[in-house]
Amino acid sequence: MSALAQIFSVTLPFFALVFCGYAAARSRLLPLEAVAGLNMFVLYFALPCMLYRFGSSTPIAQLFDPVICILWLAAAGLVVALTSWLARRRGAQWPDAAMGALVAAFPNSGFMGVPLILALLGESAVGPVMSTLLIDLAVTTSVCIGLSQWGVAGEAGALKAAGRALKGVLRNPMPWAILLGALGGAMNLQLWQPVMQTVTLLGNAASPVALFTIGAVLARSQMLAKHHHKEKSSARDVGWIAGCKLVLHPLLVWTFASLAVRAGAFGPEVLAALVLTAALPSASNVSLLAERFGADNGRIARIILWSTCAAFVSFSIVAGGYVTQPLGPSP
Repeated sequence: MSALAQIFSVTLPFFALVFCGYAAARSRLLPLEAVAGLNMFVLYFALPCMLYRFGSSTPIAQLFDPVICILWLAAAGLVVALTSWLARRRGAQWPDAAMGALVAAFPNSGFMGVPLILALLGESAVGPVMSTLLIDLAVTTSVCIGLSQWGVAGEAGALKAAGRALKGVLRNPMPWAILLGALGGAMNLQLWQPVMQTVTLLGNAASPVALFTIGAVLARSQMLAKHHHKEKSSARDVGWIAGCKLVLHPLLVWTFASLAVRAGAFGPEVLAALVLTAALPSASNVSLLAERFGADNGRIARIILWSTCAAFVSFSIVAGGYVTQPLGPSP
């Protein structure tokens, strides 16, 4: 089996689960009312347990590497600045410009990235992926939410929106799960065995249910947008933002991370993890944020859908350049 065929054999099941969720929701085999409950199960139960387990086994130095933080913020900042500026030049209002920027800079590292990159690169890649997730949840999302309200209520409104975003981060269980896991690992604390078994069972459910939920959320967002008769965004508009996510973002991360490797800040294995994270499709939760902060949710859902479909090929090709060892079974 060729190297690329081997990569596809790992990535195909992940993207197939996304398609299954999409098809189930579109056909109403999964009622749209159930999608929110499925999403809550992943967000508040399964995914935090998985992240806790990885956080407890990952050295703190990998989770809070200042070089990774700086280069990831630099790449995200450039993507946000470019996409929001171009959107404003084309006449977009601040909510649409900001949410378009967020969907171009925020990869689906939580629901898809951790299990997929683990399957490709092994456990050594989990630390850098979770580090980028913390940054995107705490900084990139807050900045874009603040920008989305800039034209609505002026500077004070933007700061108030950013403050609400930070409060949302504090209520989000994913960063807390990573931090608590890292703290437990650093202090060598062990959960009571029955509790740990419960965490393990929920964590094992995270990957398949999260991927299925991505598809269901995308289908629901599209169907609700059509129901509200929102104006359909152009293919050109959707295509160039999806292209920024799948081409520009990983290219910027590769550039900055390559310089860090040459400077001896970290090894090639971290570079591979960061580039693969940036090459992931857009985060599905941005569609929920778009709806909450007054952006065109149908447009954002289309961008996420396009980037997810295209990433099956583009991500696999990027992964083929970094995965050189025989691959084990997917988690």
